[in-house]
Amino acid sequence: MIHVIAIITAKPGQRENVLAAARANIPGVRAEEGCIEYSLAVDAEGLGSFQTKFGHDTFVFVEKWRDAAALKAHSAAPHMAAYGAKVKEMIASRVIHVLSPAA
Repeated sequence: MIHVIAIITAKPGQRENVLAAARANIPGVRAEEGCIEYSLAVDAEGLGSFQTKFGHDTFVFVEKWRDAAALKAHSAAPHMAAYGAKVKEMIASRVIHVLSPAA
């Protein structure tokens, strides 16, 4: 299994536009062969001082893929290219961590 943590930060004033585009893309991703989990998350509220927040304009995709081939197919999917083109000018940064299980 392959895990992905994708951290996306929208440019100021673009948060809702990027979130709307991301949410619209989720059903297509979840339908992909080999997608186990694909969820969008933002900072939880009210958890106290132990939490380190990403910030208002940042959100995180938490993904699980059957294998590297499924992840590679996902990255080349037409709907991902369309999503990327749509949000390109609205994104301040994008950091993608690809992980393998340690145990």
